[in-house]
Amino acid sequence: MKIMIIGGTSGIGLALAQHYLAQANEVAICGRDLQRVEGSLFKQYAKLSGYEFDIADQAALGNAMKNFSATGLDMLIVAAGFYFNTRHHQLDEATTLRMLQTNVSGLSHAFELGAKIMLAQKSGHVVAIGSAAGLLKNYPGASLYSASKRTVLNLCDTYRIALAPFSIAVTAIVPGYVDTLKLRQLNHGNASHKLFILSEKKAVTHIVSAIENRVRISVFPWKMQCLINVLNQLPRALLAMRR
Repeated sequence: MKIMIIGGTSGIGLALAQHYLAQANEVAICGRDLQRVEGSLFKQYAKLSGYEFDIADQAALGNAMKNFSATGLDMLIVAAGFYFNTRHHQLDEATTLRMLQTNVSGLSHAFELGAKIMLAQKSGHVVAIGSAAGLLKNYPGASLYSASKRTVLNLCDTYRIALAPFSIAVTAIVPGYVDTLKLRQLNHGNASHKLFILSEKKAVTHIVSAIENRVRISVFPWKMQCLINVLNQLPRALLAMRR
């Protein structure tokens, strides 16, 4: 398969790239800084290519996708995302815009370009990595991050309906906490206290299984899904008191 992973230079995106490379697939990893990827990985896998761009740069995204998909595109995985802790810091104009461009408009444009390619070949699979934060509903004072991740689910629903008649699958991946380097950095080097946290290896196993089975939406771990279901049933007034 030919697989493009946007946001593939670190975390879950890079872990997925390594999985698919080990299965002898042709993989393109894309990100703002290819220097984050060990050079030995490119030497190890002849079928690995890299594209350096920001998902918010529509022209660069379009050029990379056109180049890689010249002979087709079997799967597009969008793992790029931007997080900002609004509990401890206030969003400014620049940070707000960056989150919107990465988590909303960048994702939307990537889906649009991927769909255009796959519609022409009448096959393919589009995958977006979201967050369990996007499942929370009516939470008082909910963050922009949570709202942007709800967009991931809505966009997947829309594209799934649009592309299904043409044999193109759309999968929304909705993980809870995954023990990535980024999460550890956000938690002073140790994220083990995070609720129901999973290793990258287990997260990849969940994601690959969901993709192989063309699951519409995969939420994991199940304990996190149960907790969110309970929170979504609580009265808004009670949630406000718990903030």
